[in-house]
Amino acid sequence: MDISAYIPFNRPYMTGKELWYIAQAHSRGHLAGDGEFTRSCAQWLQQQTGSGKALLTHSCTAALEMAAILANVGPGDEVIMPSYTFVSTANAFVLRGAVPVFVDVRADTLNLDETKIEAAITPRTRAIVPVHYAGVGCNMEFIMELAARHKLIVIEDAAQGLMSSVKGRPLGSIGHMGTLSFHETKNIISGEGGALLINDPALAERAEIIREKGTNRSRFFRGQVDKYTWVDLGSSFLPSELIGAFLWAQMEEAQSITRRRLALWDAYHQAFYGLEREGKLRRPAIPPDCTHNAHMYYILLADLDRRSQFIAALKAQGIQSVFHYVPLHDSPFGAEAGRAHGDLSLTKSLSDRLVRLPLWLGLEPQQTRVIDAVFDALK
Repeated sequence: MDISAYIPFNRPYMTGKELWYIAQAHSRGHLAGDGEFTRSCAQWLQQQTGSGKALLTHSCTAALEMAAILANVGPGDEVIMPSYTFVSTANAFVLRGAVPVFVDVRADTLNLDETKIEAAITPRTRAIVPVHYAGVGCNMEFIMELAARHKLIVIEDAAQGLMSSVKGRPLGSIGHMGTLSFHETKNIISGEGGALLINDPALAERAEIIREKGTNRSRFFRGQVDKYTWVDLGSSFLPSELIGAFLWAQMEEAQSITRRRLALWDAYHQAFYGLEREGKLRRPAIPPDCTHNAHMYYILLADLDRRSQFIAALKAQGIQSVFHYVPLHDSPFGAEAGRAHGDLSLTKSLSDRLVRLPLWLGLEPQQTRVIDAVFDALK
């Protein structure tokens, strides 16, 4: 096969300014955390999301781990979340000794089924972690009302959700805390990277401390104390200023990146309308109160065998399509560390049937080839 004809699932996009900004960071003589570029990124996130405080981290995993500490999650506590999510969503709380309680997802969005959360709440429940799958918002109004009634903390896993909203509110800005990812597979990237959004002002000062190895170093740099010392739990959650420099080049183009991704997403969606009507696949569902960011385009096929055949058929044409999560409750450690609440058969079925298509900036001239390959594979 001609390697130039190969279409990968993902290809990281660069705006053209990333290396120039990295060189600027170097020339300023500050490569550790919280330099000028990192601060610019944090300010942009606060303006974009409306969050009271945004703290850049070296990954979304790190942001989730910070959130678990801030939520005072400890041994024996329970945290409700979907099973259909990345392992970091659960690991962050398992590291604190907590038990993930896995609840089934909705058939339309593949998000946590809000109507099944309350039955999973016990006296040990500490938090709810809704995951905005594919950048499509969960029913946050329902979840926040439920959490308030039961005095629970809500931590949004918005790893895929930057530039998306539900009922006009940016994802990650609605719960007490929200987490974002800038991994190279996301829309806005820095290779590895993440952010913690603090939406409850009471958590802001402690969040700074946890991020700075448990010290009050941030207060020292603001001149609020004459020296800094160890005052709480913490770790080194800061990203390098080089990450901030790369990320700033991406944030400057965030609106343009989102528009271009939406155009690719819409082209897929329109092309597969007929296939959905014929019952050959199911397209993504976007609730009317959600604005999404075109993070991914997936289709749902009849069953696991059909999906395996489909992926193989596209591979034979030089196109990489991929499935997604193995449900955590079905994984070896997930079964040991967590527990499933109720019937998660929908999670299992959707996981077996889902396949993601290439969606990256620069795909535009080749997208028709992917679309044609989908039609050929489903003949």
